[in-house]
Amino acid sequence: MTNLRLPIPPFTAETATQKVRAAEDGWNGRDPSRVASAYTADSAWRNRDVFITGRDAITAFLADKWTREQDYRLIKELWAFTDDRIAVRFAYEWHDDAGNWFRSYGNENWAFAADGLMRERHASINDVAITPDERLFHWDRAGVRPADHPGLSDLGL
Repeated sequence: MTNLRLPIPPFTAETATQKVRAAEDGWNGRDPSRVASAYTADSAWRNRDVFITGRDAITAFLADKWTREQDYRLIKELWAFTDDRIAVRFAYEWHDDAGNWFRSYGNENWAFAADGLMRERHASINDVAITPDERLFHWDRAGVRPADHPGLSDLGL
């Protein structure tokens, strides 16, 4: 294996946490091709009611998502892990074209190939309308969540 996506299975609490933060950072970068590169070529997804297979479909899905979900900011938190699987809970904030804000809550189950690429992603997500003053995720739009920004548990989510 020459193209490892570190950390690789089997996971420990430390490496599973690293994998979760790397995924969060990637998604907050909102670069569909870069994010899709973290998945196997034949990766299978369920995202809400959408079923996706392969990097090209993932890239197209994410490009559409981040066109609709503007000023997207995401926080993920490790929930559980085994040798090659990780479960996370997450929340993200975004607004639509009309300026309506939402916080989306969800859970994801991930399965990884031996090289550290994700081969399966199953996501269940619910959207809750919020007012701008209810927003909790405040950092520069252009990048990852700063190390000193509270996580989900710290925010009481």
